[in-house]
Amino acid sequence: MKRILSLLFAVLMVFSLTACGNNGIPAEKQEEAKAPDLTGEWKQVNPNSEDNYHIATIGGDQIEIYWFTASTDTKSLYWAGTFVAPTTTDTPYTWDSQNDKEKTGSAMLASGDDTKTFTYDGKQISYSASALGITQTVKLEKQ
Repeated sequence: MKRILSLLFAVLMVFSLTACGNNGIPAEKQEEAKAPDLTGEWKQVNPNSEDNYHIATIGGDQIEIYWFTASTDTKSLYWAGTFVAPTTTDTPYTWDSQNDKEKTGSAMLASGDDTKTFTYDGKQISYSASALGITQTVKLEKQ
């Protein structure tokens, strides 16, 4: 009889501990997963040179990307366009940015494309960039 009661008590303890799997926080107060916030500063992580790479700023509904030269601390506009923030946690997240030709029209190193497709994979933003006949997939990480 003692063995049966001990076994029953052990089983009840296991069930009561597994019921606490949410750290004791009621389900209605647990934080729901939120869409990622992509606003801020981004830096290329796959440059061909440690001195020259892309940097980007995302804010509001705009994204701006610059060719950056570290040794001279100079930057030249590559892309200025629209940004559409993600509304879910789904990845990959892709948006098409419309070129702001008022900004890029007079920039010598700016892309002349009407649109550019960006993809966020949960860690990096990637896009294709072309210069001097060479196309590269640029990968940016948030700084």
